[in-house]
Amino acid sequence: MEPQVEIKTRLNGPYKVTGPVRIIDADGNEFDLAEHGEVIALCRCGGSSTKPFCDGTHKRNGFAAAEKAVVTGAAEG
Repeated sequence: MEPQVEIKTRLNGPYKVTGPVRIIDADGNEFDLAEHGEVIALCRCGGSSTKPFCDGTHKRNGFAAAEKAVVTGAAEG
């Protein structure tokens, strides 16, 4: 079985990506993820100077996210 990719939102912080992923820019170039290890933090606040990766700017710019999953009722039939 192949390892699964997991993406978690962090409270008012980045997306935490665990698992085998490739990140491709708009021009089709692949980011070198070797320096990031097995866990990658992707910016959600828009303020990172290392986009698409998180540099911790969300802690200083007051980023507040609505990251809670919405639980809906049973499907109507």
